[in-house]
Amino acid sequence: MPVNILMPALSPTMEEGTLAKWHVKKGDKVSAGDVIAEIETDKATMEVEAVDEGTIGEIRVAEGTEGVPVNDVIAVLLEEGEDASALKDADAAPKPEKPKTEKKAEEKKADEPKKTEEKSDAKPAPAPKSERTGRIFASPLARRLAEQQGIDLSAMEGSGPRGRIVKADLEGAPKSAPKKQAASGAAAPASSIDARAFYEKGSYEEIPLDGMRKTIARRLTQSMQEIPHFYLTIDCELDELLVARKKLNDAAGEGVKLSVNDFLIRAAALALVKVPDANVSFAGDAILKHKSADIGIAVALDGGLITPIIRNAEKKGLAEISAEAKSLAERARNKKLKPNEYEGGSFSISNLGMFGIKHFTGVINPPQAAILAVGKAEERPVVRNGKLEVANVMTVTMSCDHRAIDGALGARFLEAFKSFVEYPARMLL
Repeated sequence: MPVNILMPALSPTMEEGTLAKWHVKKGDKVSAGDVIAEIETDKATMEVEAVDEGTIGEIRVAEGTEGVPVNDVIAVLLEEGEDASALKDADAAPKPEKPKTEKKAEEKKADEPKKTEEKSDAKPAPAPKSERTGRIFASPLARRLAEQQGIDLSAMEGSGPRGRIVKADLEGAPKSAPKKQAASGAAAPASSIDARAFYEKGSYEEIPLDGMRKTIARRLTQSMQEIPHFYLTIDCELDELLVARKKLNDAAGEGVKLSVNDFLIRAAALALVKVPDANVSFAGDAILKHKSADIGIAVALDGGLITPIIRNAEKKGLAEISAEAKSLAERARNKKLKPNEYEGGSFSISNLGMFGIKHFTGVINPPQAAILAVGKAEERPVVRNGKLEVANVMTVTMSCDHRAIDGALGARFLEAFKSFVEYPARMLL
């Protein structure tokens, strides 16, 4: 029986992706493990491998198609001895079983109309045209543009795979008054207010959100709405760290150049070991206490940011942390990270000091419970033993999830972090 090749879920949060490229065509023979396609998520480009051997009987999703839902059939593989006549059986192949939590949610949703009918004798409103004529197959981008421009998708025929409506189909379509974007959903993840209403048409350039910016808007809005943030700020003197950094770089071999951020990553990891109650995540009905210090480092990309993770940072020396941080940052900018390299983690560091920023606060990146915002190191007056002196001082601010980290606990972490930063020899103990 033909084997359906499905759009894979490349991460636990992935709902849809872009089929960037096919490495095979109809009629090609493939073996298990062969790379057959490239899928773009909001943060990375991943290769898809064949799990069975056979012949590509049909490609259902064309290259460049955006918004392909997870578990949609993207191609059909014919097994040995099968020909094109067997393709009619492909749609009959069983779909993957949904998780129990999703099943329960659907069952609960199905029961809600029944309860409503029992309580009310009111007649239901007539179904909209789109519901009476069946489901509308359209890409998320086409749906958003149609909603903004007042285009009725139910009256259109799509040119995409299996009649799917894509962006190109909207050109020249009749338009009515644009609708306001909904307060929820992917079309307006960051705000229920349509900013276009406040500006004259032609006074701005409209740049559609790409997948990464949509995800950033949705996740950070969710973070600020659902996580009770509070902030703790402390100053750290860097004189000894800067001296140690210079000596280590002078003595290091070819290709090794430690940055201040490398020291901060190790200091944060060791501080989490010293104060393990701060190395946690909130899980609704439990606190997850992590056994390793997995430190995320914020990396700026064109049009967004990503936080690749240095796993087990407490067990790694400065040179290893430096090399891994550079490798992760380079692959992040090229969108070559694997999901396990940027998802999860137990703590994050965001450093804007190189841009001259003295102080800022970061937004917690779920499922983590804290992020450290690092400002610029600069010469400031300090008082030592009753005397006014000059020192290199850096301000850091820790954003904490109050559900998992209380004020005193966050303060203990910063105290430990400061001790490692100001006396870097302690990192060797």
